[in-house]
Amino acid sequence: MTNLIDLTFHELESLIVTLGEPPYRARQIWQWLWQKGCRDFAAMSDVSKALRERLAAVATIAWPSVVRVRESADGTVKFLLGLADGETVECVLIPEKDHYTGCLSTQVGCAMACAFCATGRMGFHRNMTAGEMLGQVLVARQYLLDRGESLLLRNLVFMGMGEPLLNYDNLLSALEALHHPQGLDFSGRRITVSTAGVANHLLDLGRTGLASLAVSLHAPTQGLRARLMPGAARLALPELMALLGQYPLKPRERLTFEYLLLDGVNDSPDEARALVRLLAPLKAKVNLIAYNATPGLPFRPPAPERVAAFQALLKAKGLTATLRKSKGADIAAACGQLRAETREAGAS
Repeated sequence: MTNLIDLTFHELESLIVTLGEPPYRARQIWQWLWQKGCRDFAAMSDVSKALRERLAAVATIAWPSVVRVRESADGTVKFLLGLADGETVECVLIPEKDHYTGCLSTQVGCAMACAFCATGRMGFHRNMTAGEMLGQVLVARQYLLDRGESLLLRNLVFMGMGEPLLNYDNLLSALEALHHPQGLDFSGRRITVSTAGVANHLLDLGRTGLASLAVSLHAPTQGLRARLMPGAARLALPELMALLGQYPLKPRERLTFEYLLLDGVNDSPDEARALVRLLAPLKAKVNLIAYNATPGLPFRPPAPERVAAFQALLKAKGLTATLRKSKGADIAAACGQLRAETREAGAS
């Protein structure tokens, strides 16, 4: 049966028409799905009983199931979600001063094989559908409602499991649904898509205006990037920088680069200076992140003074550099950790 959350608005409209109803009924159904979080056709009180019965005969409303939830002392919440075929993915709720940010996955596993990432170790399983991506938002929002949280889920970052640009068509459908005014109605300013640096669809994403871009860089030289990010490094750094030079930016907008600091690997003053040189031709800002240690991987976070020195050097050279504090360390909140841990427990 068709899962309604997998449909675009126009696909839902077509389904409604095939059931003998006028197209405007799709707006009512869409609002029930996305604004009201409805999972039961019988609860759609302003929809005729006949239409509800016809919908129930041909479709379902199926969200990802919650397999595990972990809550951190700092307020971070991590979900392991079950998909219809038995696969699992992760999403994270991150508390900010006046809202929550949802970190969403786009693939089951990942083909990029980044050396510091638990998801990279599991390899690529499959792409997620647009509905599965959006289902993470529905689950996270319902969790906050059930807890009576006063803060809303207001920002979304596609920075979870997977490389979003390698699942571009489904990503685009999800972004369009997020913007729909009768649906979740997110502004493009509140959505960020993170890429490890994939040429395919990079500029296409910029032309849509549906989200901001963040580039996971993590190394200022091609040799180090190839060691840390072998999949991403297939696009050489000079080529990536040239491509990003063409990225369409709004007035006063800058490209965001994520830089994960790994103790003794990419956090020296020489690497800081190399990073400044690399980004000098671009309108850029850098988000520094101290590594969130992952069991089984040979990396550690740098000492705080080493992090501070790296940031200070970037700033002294005129590069905007903010330090993003890692959250959820006590609940395996780094990408892929909870899924890997759960599978290992099941296998033992």
